[in-house]
Amino acid sequence: MNLLLWIKVGFIIVGFFVLISMKKYMEKRVALAIEYKDIMEGKQISPYPVVWWIWGAVLWGVISIFLIAWSFSAYT
Repeated sequence: MNLLLWIKVGFIIVGFFVLISMKKYMEKRVALAIEYKDIMEGKQISPYPVVWWIWGAVLWGVISIFLIAWSFSAYT
């Protein structure tokens, strides 16, 4: 196997573990934001990190799908 394949596999595995490790923290932020939605106007509990985490997860997923499809077409 060449180095490019290992880079693809590493990107997918590392990204997956990063998303899983941040999941619990983001769940707590969402719970706090729901619990204290009246205070959110004062910007003490910002929902933006959760939104950025969701966008990052979507982007990681799209790139991973592209890399997997590229691997199938490159190694056939």
